[in-house]
Amino acid sequence: MNVSELHEITGDWDYLTLPPNVQVGEHCWLERKESFNRFRSQQSPGLILGDRVQVYTWTTFNVEPSGVVRVGHDSILVGATFMCQNQIIIGDRVVVSYSVTIADSDFHPINPDDRKQDAIANSPFGDRSQRPAIISRPVGIEDDVWIGIGAIILKGVHIGRGAQIGAGSVITADVPAGATVAGNPATLITGEVS
Repeated sequence: MNVSELHEITGDWDYLTLPPNVQVGEHCWLERKESFNRFRSQQSPGLILGDRVQVYTWTTFNVEPSGVVRVGHDSILVGATFMCQNQIIIGDRVVVSYSVTIADSDFHPINPDDRKQDAIANSPFGDRSQRPAIISRPVGIEDDVWIGIGAIILKGVHIGRGAQIGAGSVITADVPAGATVAGNPATLITGEVS
């Protein structure tokens, strides 16, 4: 491994080599350049990282051409996968742990007949213009949220300020501010349903 390769996996690399539509706030730390390998957003900006955001190893920004991801100040991304077709908004001081997936779309149709049509359109000799419509709904996570290891946050979910998401939880519905949820599908452990 040469010095340049070492820098790219230790956070000591030139952030100016990021795509021009990535905005990095002051005093951010991005451990691996590889986190941006699947960043394809064509939006301006397509990714905004607030001040003092820390992006650790295994975090992946898998952002489609139409997608936009925003991460607030002082947030920590330990190893999250962002799968964004539309919009994912993360507030300030949010902690997202290892192997967390946040997705604003299923990225394929749910209906079996549409799935077959989608597979044919996506095949090597298929016509991608024949893909059925894919449903996407924004994900919003407010300030001071904690998301445990392996949680999955699905399309259209809004997580209120100060909520805690238990490890391995699957979040399919909104989570009230200050609540603690856990399980698959996640259920309320503490707090009040609004």
